[in-house]
Amino acid sequence: MTNPKKLIIAIDGPAGAGKSTIASRLARKLNYANLESGAMYRALALKAILSDISFRDEPALTKLAQNSRIQLEPTSTGNRVLLDGQDVTARVRETDVTEAASRVSVHPKVREWMVARQQEMGAGGGVIMEGRDIGTKVFPNAEVKIFLDADPVVREQRRLRQQDLKGRLADLTAAELRMRDQRDRTRATSPLVAAPDALVLDSSKMSEDEVLQRVEEVVRRKLE
Repeated sequence: MTNPKKLIIAIDGPAGAGKSTIASRLARKLNYANLESGAMYRALALKAILSDISFRDEPALTKLAQNSRIQLEPTSTGNRVLLDGQDVTARVRETDVTEAASRVSVHPKVREWMVARQQEMGAGGGVIMEGRDIGTKVFPNAEVKIFLDADPVVREQRRLRQQDLKGRLADLTAAELRMRDQRDRTRATSPLVAAPDALVLDSSKMSEDEVLQRVEEVVRRKLE
């Protein structure tokens, strides 16, 4: 699937739907950059933790964002996340930062700053950007929009398998995932919804290969 035309591909959906895996695999096939908007929010959340700033303090968080340098460097194994020049790739994947990112991301001014940065990063095309408002807010004119969803129980099970969690830790992680879903879908600014022109895929009973095949079909039609 090679073509000189460089598309902007938006993949949105809740946690555990499989969008990171699909975006990564598709990016390798197309030789596109795979940009995770969530990694940017996690980087900011980490800085808020380190700076002892309340996740409810929108003015302080916005100022923190404006004084931060968040970079995503695509590699063969995923994005390398740099915060003010420091590699925080592993740290931003930890549970406390992921939970904090969901709380930080509800603030309109924070999202406004993030959206502007994401638009700069993807403006030239040749990118697959994944998140929760890419097709509706960041790139509403993206040539390809995918909304990847799955049954909540299926998504919880996937996340627990990914992190190899059992017992009380599994229960806590599942509860956090449900709370995150609630925040993402009900926030006032850029809630998690499918764009009207997005292909909505329910991956509950689909394999990764099946989902990837459906997405590739849409991309191929656009490239042709």
